[in-house]
Amino acid sequence: MVMEKINASSESYFVLLGFSNWPHLEAVLFVVILMFYSMTLIGNLFIIILSYLDSHLHTPMYFFLSNLSFLDLCYTTSAIPQFLVNLWGLEKTISYAGCMIQLYFSLALGTTECVLLVVMSYDRYVAVCRPLHYTVLMHPRFCHLLAVASWVSGFTNSAVHSSFTFWVPLCGNRQVDHFFCEVPALLRLSCVDTHANELTLMVTSSIFVLIPLILILSSYGAIARAVLRMQSTTGLQKVFGTCGAHLLVVSLFFIPAMCIYLQPPSGNSQDQGKFIALFYTVVTPSLNPLIYTLRNKDVREAVKRLIGWD
Repeated sequence: MVMEKINASSESYFVLLGFSNWPHLEAVLFVVILMFYSMTLIGNLFIIILSYLDSHLHTPMYFFLSNLSFLDLCYTTSAIPQFLVNLWGLEKTISYAGCMIQLYFSLALGTTECVLLVVMSYDRYVAVCRPLHYTVLMHPRFCHLLAVASWVSGFTNSAVHSSFTFWVPLCGNRQVDHFFCEVPALLRLSCVDTHANELTLMVTSSIFVLIPLILILSSYGAIARAVLRMQSTTGLQKVFGTCGAHLLVVSLFFIPAMCIYLQPPSGNSQDQGKFIALFYTVVTPSLNPLIYTLRNKDVREAVKRLIGWD
């Protein structure tokens, strides 16, 4: 066994077991995850560059969408390159410092996305329910303030959890039964009672997962009521198309996150947790660009202008 060749008790390294229990799957996982990671890079970079180059997309919606794309790029890059290296090679180690950095940034970026999705739903609420006041309410300076608040809240929350997690004494076993450093997986290595950590994690997860989800659903509930009063069929289709895409993104991100963070580490089987984490670290960031642009007329017209067809 490869794991037997690694000094797992070394204080300088962790061993990321990942999917070592299924060695026959690792080659397949490498190809599939590399494909999704490539889609994430290409799709999100496309949105960022297009939104920057086309002046017609210099609106609050595409400003926040560019933030989301940059966020997804950073979020998936915080974990996936290391995972691909581990899948390809025999040694599946990560340094202690590398684990700390990975934990901090993955948690910070995940929390930021929760808040940013609330901001995006508020933008859509104002656009549909208060269109005459849209330019006043969504002033560029206010949009930048909302974006900064999203990033600051995410990185502040991560600083708290990362500190609490790495202050917990760990047993000699340094084998993390996961493919990246995540709070629930690291808490399982502790030699002491971690109920305080688990309670803190659940409370803050409720603040940054449940409350944002309630606010998002409330915004789209108000949007749905306003849309049903519309007389224009074209307007209905456009609003439902845009808001439907947003709700799909919300579902793909929040449902897996709730499965992991709204219950104690012992609540999920470890294998189940890995597959759920694969979904929100690999699949969701790669699908977001497709969901937002596939039926988006503004994006299609921007592409035509960019290549000179319009």
